[in-house]
Amino acid sequence: MANCFADKKILVAGDAMLDRYWFGDANRISPEAPVPVVRITRMEDRLGGAANVAVNIAALGAQAKLLSVVGQDEAGSRVEELLHEKNIEPHLHRDADLRTTVKLRIVARQQQMLRADFENRPTRAVLANHLSDFESLINDCEVLVLSDYGKGGLDHITRMIEVARAKKVPILIDPKGSNYDRYAGATVITPNRAELAQVVGEWHSEEELTEKAQALRERLNLKALLLTRSEEGMTLFTEEGARTIPAQALEVFDVSGAGDTVIAVMAVMVAMGQSLTESMRVANRAGGIVVGKLGTATVSFEELFPNGFEQLFPGSEL
Repeated sequence: MANCFADKKILVAGDAMLDRYWFGDANRISPEAPVPVVRITRMEDRLGGAANVAVNIAALGAQAKLLSVVGQDEAGSRVEELLHEKNIEPHLHRDADLRTTVKLRIVARQQQMLRADFENRPTRAVLANHLSDFESLINDCEVLVLSDYGKGGLDHITRMIEVARAKKVPILIDPKGSNYDRYAGATVITPNRAELAQVVGEWHSEEELTEKAQALRERLNLKALLLTRSEEGMTLFTEEGARTIPAQALEVFDVSGAGDTVIAVMAVMVAMGQSLTESMRVANRAGGIVVGKLGTATVSFEELFPNGFEQLFPGSEL
């Protein structure tokens, strides 16, 4: 089956991480403390954070470039190695004072027993070089994804948005934290329910949600706000109004990385010239597939379009 995404170039910038999985068996309780003893039988490294967004883009067959900051450490080298393995073009800045973000998960009998995080923030000097590279890379990309995990890799995000807007490159942002003013001028932001509530406050009806989401969208001068709502599906807020589609997951096994899949699919669909509504529909289906897999997983072109892209979108750019 021909993959019509092959010539689409998407730049991902943000906080790259290394997801480490230690798998094993837990058959007894420790004599030292009331905790299970996990006998590790297998270890696996996966790309996480912004790097997982790039992995999802590449898994669909599009061309992904990743701009990020990592440490001069074993984990940073492993991130770069995995990027090459996944056919992602790496643009990594090394910071000797930075510990590459690692999320270590211990899994027994397909249940996560523990997660340990290792992280700190990059220095200003490295981030300055990061921005210089960004201004060069954006010239050769059709869509920009800014994956913000609050680790410091997007401290220059306001300037990044200005540069992309000047070049008329669509900007999709996975937000973090309570200061959404830094995302002003983006095309779309994709918060989940908890993230949006942190910014606009709780809501008690669909009418109140729409009022708060639309007020935020207008204040930030966004084309759209895409709210991911887990079992409630997704809602797209635009100047035309709000549109909700139900979730499509048959079985929820693991939600980690689902947001990365959603924004990656949205980015590829936008690069193909699809409307935000159609892009949301496909991203929603992708999210339903990926939550049925363990860990930070991806969706392939064949899984998403079993009958071919052109059958879903006749007359689209191929």
